[in-house]
Amino acid sequence: MKEYKVLNNQSFTDGSYSIVPLRFEDRMLIMQWRNEQLYHLRQQKPLTAEDQDNYFNTVVARLFDQEQPSQILFSYLENGICVGYGGLVHINWADRNSEISFIMNTSLEKDYYAKHLLLFLKLIEEVAFMELRLHKIFTYAFDIRPHLYPVLETAGFERDAVLKEHCLFNGEYKDVVIHAKINRTK
Repeated sequence: MKEYKVLNNQSFTDGSYSIVPLRFEDRMLIMQWRNEQLYHLRQQKPLTAEDQDNYFNTVVARLFDQEQPSQILFSYLENGICVGYGGLVHINWADRNSEISFIMNTSLEKDYYAKHLLLFLKLIEEVAFMELRLHKIFTYAFDIRPHLYPVLETAGFERDAVLKEHCLFNGEYKDVVIHAKINRTK
């Protein structure tokens, strides 16, 4: 397993669920899920295997050795099997904040989205607040998945901002809703 230089702990666990530094072996599953869920991602077109290999070999590979990487990505595992991935992205080291990214196995979304998102948020908060001592973490979501907001609020996130008509989605401008959580453990 690759390790992030910036982290003391590499694995974060809650029962049979864990996040570990993004595994190369999960790249094609992740590509599949991203392509299936293009509608809510900031990804412009479906990824190819070549795109995914290039991303992992050039972008992801460099993150592990950086003192202040722009993102810290994890494979999200259930009993050692990858069922999602995500992490801290667009990390602002000067202001000590980061956006959270999470995507999961498309086939599990309908029945298990809230469960997995809540578990992932708990684990990524350990990374953000306990390990990295960030001040704030936040989500950036196109306002097309209202089922997301109650889950975030259950996890202690508060609606921080709404960017009106901020993204073009299927020919219509949609709001972007930002939920945030402040580190109160400091």
